[in-house]
Amino acid sequence: MNILISIVAFMVAIGVLVSVHEFGHFIVARFLGIRVLRFSVGFGKPLLRWQRSPDATEYVIAWLPLGGYVKMLDEREGEVPEADRHLAFNRQPLPKRFMVVLAGPLFNLLFAVLAYWVIFMIGIPGIRPIVGDVRPDSPAALAGMVKKDEILAVNGHTTPTWDSALVRLFEGVMQGGRINVRVRTVQNSEKDLVLQVTHAKTLTEPGKLLTGLGLGQWNPDLPAVIAQVADGGTAKAAGLRPGDHIVELGNIPIRSWQQLVAILQASAGKTLVVTLERYGHTLTLSLPVGEVKEPGGRLLGHIGAMVRIPPGFGARLRAEQRYNPAVALGHAFARTGSLAWLTLDASWNMVLGKVSLRNLSGPIDIAQYAGYTAESGLVPFLAFLAIVSISLGVLNLLPIPVLDGGHVLYYVVEAVKGSPLSVQAEIMGQRVGIALLLVLMCFAIYNDLTRIIG
Repeated sequence: MNILISIVAFMVAIGVLVSVHEFGHFIVARFLGIRVLRFSVGFGKPLLRWQRSPDATEYVIAWLPLGGYVKMLDEREGEVPEADRHLAFNRQPLPKRFMVVLAGPLFNLLFAVLAYWVIFMIGIPGIRPIVGDVRPDSPAALAGMVKKDEILAVNGHTTPTWDSALVRLFEGVMQGGRINVRVRTVQNSEKDLVLQVTHAKTLTEPGKLLTGLGLGQWNPDLPAVIAQVADGGTAKAAGLRPGDHIVELGNIPIRSWQQLVAILQASAGKTLVVTLERYGHTLTLSLPVGEVKEPGGRLLGHIGAMVRIPPGFGARLRAEQRYNPAVALGHAFARTGSLAWLTLDASWNMVLGKVSLRNLSGPIDIAQYAGYTAESGLVPFLAFLAIVSISLGVLNLLPIPVLDGGHVLYYVVEAVKGSPLSVQAEIMGQRVGIALLLVLMCFAIYNDLTRIIG
């Protein structure tokens, strides 16, 4: 079922974002007096089509929903009657052609602004960036950061949640050298710290940012009290009951549920002595530890017990960004601009070799994330659409032939030399662009597969 949800969510996301992108080209072309012959969502054989009259635009939904296009009247693609040549795209002055080409990426960015505007009005939940364990001799430890410090700002940008803190830390790593961090201590005082970054490229590997800086996310200790035991689990077979408070396991005093889980996971197949408190009495039981196999094949201990969550637990960690419409719109523009710049900056640093290419994601990874966010609710899925829309808008502006940025490059050359590029030069550029995109796509899919296997 999860695979089906991922596929459906991915198709919906691609359909929406491609439609937004192509609608940008379409509406600006129409506004500037250029005839649009076809507006297609998807490639290949049409599944649905509609056309009001023979001279009107044909609207198409095609069977391969991995893109779309807007076909305009153009003398380079067929004979155009003399009376209609003023409506042809190739006959338009450079400023008009610039506007039509740039409209697609611009509409993707405007869609992201709209999505974030809705998100900030509804309220976006998050986790406050409170630091957990700090690894000795790490950049964080050398800077003076300690457990339970809350990250307030990174390089002058406020960080109300871990998501925003990670984005700003990643930006700081790409810049290299020093990252200025403002924190609030457990004594409620504020102080400024400086993280000295070394081996920046290693820190840009997926999942390596926080560990490379020596930071963990703080999770408050849960009391080791059982809420429920599963039928067929070793906990029930050993006689454990809801309400039992585990105080010792295998002669090790238990301070938290997290500690209990860590011991159990490392004890697959063993039998441990458990000491517990039940209704004011202390009991000692023999607890066989079951086994579950991870996707990678590693065996973990498992007893089939759930933890009791105390009322109000984790309140200190919860953060929510919710604003009135006017303030939310300002935050929406700021978030979109920040992520657009991060995408462009990261792409350039990948070319320079300063950012790991393993950050490239392909359709498999995007589909998985689409399914996960769709299952999580409207706000996470909207946030997913906004991020992908920003990436689509920014990456389409790269000066690669066949992308919108490639056409902009052609127009810049035309403006400099005073005449359009030859057809042969454009065809050669398109071949190079297609080859480059195929290489990038293959590498992105390879990254997807290694994440699944790993």
